[in-house]
Amino acid sequence: MTEHWDETADVVVVGFGAAGACAAIEAADAGARVLVLDRFGGGGATAISGGVVYAGGGTAQQREAGVTDTPQAMLDYLREEVGDAVSAATLLRFCEQSADMVDWLADLGVPFDSRLCPYKTSYPTNRHYLYYSGSEQAFAHLAPPAPRGHRVYARGTSGRVLHARLAAAARERGIRFRPRTRVERLITSPETGRVIGVECRTLRAGPASWAHRVLHRWSVKPGVYLPSLGRALHRPVAWLERRYGRPVRIGAGRGVVLAAGGFVFNRAMMREHAPDYRGGLRLGTPGDDGSGIRLGLAAGGEAAHLDRVSIWRFLTPPSGMLGGRLVDRDGRHVCDETRYGAAIGEAVLRSPGGRAWLLLDGPTLKECRRQVREQTLWFQRWQAWWLLHAGRATGPTLEAVARRAGVDPDGLTGYEGVPPYSLIDVSVRKRTAVPAPMLTLGGLRVDEETGQALGVPGLYAAGRTAVGICSRSYVSGLSLADCVFSGRRAGRSAANEGQHGSDRGGLHAHRG
Repeated sequence: MTEHWDETADVVVVGFGAAGACAAIEAADAGARVLVLDRFGGGGATAISGGVVYAGGGTAQQREAGVTDTPQAMLDYLREEVGDAVSAATLLRFCEQSADMVDWLADLGVPFDSRLCPYKTSYPTNRHYLYYSGSEQAFAHLAPPAPRGHRVYARGTSGRVLHARLAAAARERGIRFRPRTRVERLITSPETGRVIGVECRTLRAGPASWAHRVLHRWSVKPGVYLPSLGRALHRPVAWLERRYGRPVRIGAGRGVVLAAGGFVFNRAMMREHAPDYRGGLRLGTPGDDGSGIRLGLAAGGEAAHLDRVSIWRFLTPPSGMLGGRLVDRDGRHVCDETRYGAAIGEAVLRSPGGRAWLLLDGPTLKECRRQVREQTLWFQRWQAWWLLHAGRATGPTLEAVARRAGVDPDGLTGYEGVPPYSLIDVSVRKRTAVPAPMLTLGGLRVDEETGQALGVPGLYAAGRTAVGICSRSYVSGLSLADCVFSGRRAGRSAANEGQHGSDRGGLHAHRG
């Protein structure tokens, strides 16, 4: 059977965040003609992220900061976080290649810096770019802790710079990019079942394309912080796609890579797979609608870990908050306060009623307030202000503060401190002044050697569209690191597939 295409490429990449960009770059460097499609303008969740890449084993930045780390120490720690998400061999490969991964990014123009943050924080200020971004110190009995959060060098949140440098590297390689193009179906060969192309709708340059770009941009930030407003602003974007989108069939001679993000913005998928997490602050963009996962499933792929969601409750900054004690409504200790915010968020979510409080004494509260100005960026100050002022109960005794907060005072017996005491509400629930951020971790199952979607020849998946390193639990930077790791793997494999005599399922170029 001969297919007729409007356009062809060796490798077609769906999604232009970190995973998609890395896949495209590797495929191009392997000699493939690459076309990248994105429903919007590219960037996705990467561009609005903190731009932190989890890496270790002796990176150049670690060495410059005087930090001692080894791939084995990194492996011993990550084994506790990653669990069954990937095989032991894949995790070992990830750790052994980690330092080289940062060098690869740096060679592409991604800037890093070795200034080490001297205190525990959820995200460092503009003075620091290397920090303890996970729960390394809580697992010091298993592995020597080391700071492995490599924040891209930029003021504010750094994700925009990470993506901009990857996009520039893609342009330098002559990689074609078609924005405002929504992939609706994967085309498979009826003889072999191999994926040989995509059907999509694309907006031509003109008023509809301009309006689509502007309206989407306006909807992204409100969509994170005010979901109802974000949905309202995004409805015209979907209408423009239906009304003015032109159908296009694009052939992929060697393979298709799905790198279209997770599904935290798909309410139906969240209700079906992760109902306990509804109501959190959705980290991502409207592109994180599960479309990549659903495309793979429709082509015969398999998904796993769709019930795994990372929900965050950060206690720091300020770092003085670690001097408190995290308790549930019965006054029982919830978990180690030095754990990463995702581990704390999960522990709080599983506490009775999803409720928890941080118990501080008077001197500790005073020290926390003093630290706010020097240890926070603008987006962290609202949470710090709320927690240290409005979101707490106070009392001259443990019994008094417990009763005011609704905590069983008997559970606080044995706590030693100096009055007055405060119980700061850090609960994970829908209606709160400090909502808990969340993102999805599961996706399509892939061959861990190649990134091919299991059961679907010619199809590859990467980033949050696929099961990966962070699909069990998340620490800061692990998702972006996995996007680079899995994106490069998928891009290389897709580019090499057609050079080993694989059946292309009757791909025939016909421009119309």
